[in-house]
Amino acid sequence: MTTPIKKFQVTFDCAEPVRLAHFWCEVLGYVMKPPPEGFADWDAYTRSLPPDERPTAFACTDPSGEGPRVLFMKVPEGKVVKNRVHLDVRVGTGLVGEERLAVLEAECVRLEALGAVRGTLLKADGVNESCQAMQDIEGNEFCLD
Repeated sequence: MTTPIKKFQVTFDCAEPVRLAHFWCEVLGYVMKPPPEGFADWDAYTRSLPPDERPTAFACTDPSGEGPRVLFMKVPEGKVVKNRVHLDVRVGTGLVGEERLAVLEAECVRLEALGAVRGTLLKADGVNESCQAMQDIEGNEFCLD
């Protein structure tokens, strides 16, 4: 008997769910649902609520419906160790050598402007192609692949 394919979401524990959701929407080309009527953005809505009623989670989705939903859940503790799971953002698929490096570099520069931090560039080794290690605005590791 075969196990049916399951839909899943990726969940990030974080300090600022709305801010991190905005960042990852830019990285992935995902979208956030619009804020409630009468509010220019989610930050304005959140600020309008008493502290004990502010959202503790926020999601963004693939507008095509293909990719998993990404949920950002507020937790009291900060990040203290390296992620055991991370996202590989596929920007250089099918590219090799200098062409791949140029695409990785361009995306790295774009994401640094959003607050991401550049990590180690892992150069092609004859088995694996080059990829760029990164950290998001809360220090979560991911790779440009």
